[in-house]
Amino acid sequence: MSVDSFQISGSGNTHIGRVRSTNQDSYLCDSKRSLFIVADGMGGHAGGEVASSLAVLNIRSYLDANLASLISAERPDLSLAASTVADSINHASMRIYERALEEPSLKGMGTTATVAHVVGQSLICAHVGDSRLYLIRCGYIYQITTDHSLVSEQIRAGIITKEEAEHHHLRNVITRSVGYQEHEDVDTYVLELEDGDLILLCSDGLHGRVSEETISNYCKNYGLLAVDHLIAEANSRGGDDNISVIVCQVKV
Repeated sequence: MSVDSFQISGSGNTHIGRVRSTNQDSYLCDSKRSLFIVADGMGGHAGGEVASSLAVLNIRSYLDANLASLISAERPDLSLAASTVADSINHASMRIYERALEEPSLKGMGTTATVAHVVGQSLICAHVGDSRLYLIRCGYIYQITTDHSLVSEQIRAGIITKEEAEHHHLRNVITRSVGYQEHEDVDTYVLELEDGDLILLCSDGLHGRVSEETISNYCKNYGLLAVDHLIAEANSRGGDDNISVIVCQVKV
């Protein structure tokens, strides 16, 4: 099927969970911009909450200022657009780092950032940390992003199995974060979309508790309404972390 662009509709929500006293997750679900962000903050006191909210705010403002001219072209340069989305994360990283220097109580704060932006028929994703982006297509779920975490690195090195990682005492230790330093290595992905695709972004409060099969089934059965069902499912399995979920639907 040949089309110039797809229509993207999204739904998102965040929940404190059943254990934490604060919600350090932030998200943006902006169908008008075709821009979707999940950020899972970390840091003592209010640091995580500050870091994740700064990430979302600065990523959005940077892309508003720098991406419009690239994607309005007759044939957008997707490679350059992907680089710009990655730059938006490092712009946010610098702003978070500077804020921590200004306020010593926020020292060491950081956040994950998973950003999805749809341009025409393509999905651009930029990613740091262990929040995730999934693609659900024709009944199959694919994890697109790679977790920047200690256990994920050990799985890839063959040191531990995926099953062992689920209960590993260091499973929440991440190896890259936004804001801990001025600049971070950002992974980027460019995918060609198809009519009927579902895109899901989430923090580890979801994927750390709910299996990919269950996530896929909820999305297939409920579409955009899967968001609150998935949050309820994560809470029913302990809800020991903040939970953020965005589901996007791709249509001609």
